[in-house]
Amino acid sequence: MNRLAKITAAAAIALSAGTVSATAACNNDASTETVLGAGSGALVGGLASHSIVGAAVGGVAGGLIGNSIGHSNNREDCRRAAARSRSYHHERASYYVDREGRRHYY
Repeated sequence: MNRLAKITAAAAIALSAGTVSATAACNNDASTETVLGAGSGALVGGLASHSIVGAAVGGVAGGLIGNSIGHSNNREDCRRAAARSRSYHHERASYYVDREGRRHYY
């Protein structure tokens, strides 16, 4: 297996492993994405350069990129949760149902 095929296979594995963390929580924790980014960066960096230094540089760069992606996911999840909460409370507080089943709006 030549060098380009190894790098391509490692990149495909790293990208597929990055999608494992499908849901992030609104808790400012980006550790899963950081670890996945560091691991895949180290794998690709090591295979591309055939050295420990390349793996270390790839791991640090992948960790930084994964961390920023994790924080971006957390912000988006917090926005989505806040929007759901606002629409739920607004919907609930805008009317009541009487005994006959009719809605009365405030």
